[in-house]
Amino acid sequence: MTDLTNEFDRIADIFVVLNDDVQLGKMMSSPGLKCNGKMFAFHCKDGMGFRLGLGFDPDTFGLKNPKPLSPFKTKPPLKGWYIVSENESDKWEALATHALEFTRTL
Repeated sequence: MTDLTNEFDRIADIFVVLNDDVQLGKMMSSPGLKCNGKMFAFHCKDGMGFRLGLGFDPDTFGLKNPKPLSPFKTKPPLKGWYIVSENESDKWEALATHALEFTRTL
């Protein structure tokens, strides 16, 4: 297991224990977190993906280079989803909190 997998697992454990509406899940075969059946975060080879919404401002979290989640070759990126690289893994927990709060509004 890599340090980044351990970091995702640590965050996942916290969210599942502290939130009755959060469960473990899968997104694109990767481990993730869901709230009431809706995915809001997942671990991937490029970092961690978050559902942050269309109005999300990366500067709010001081993110240097979040990338839109674009898993399909012939389709546009998924709206409101971002991949945050391992270089900014120190922000993952705060981003997961934001993603959970946003997802609860859907």
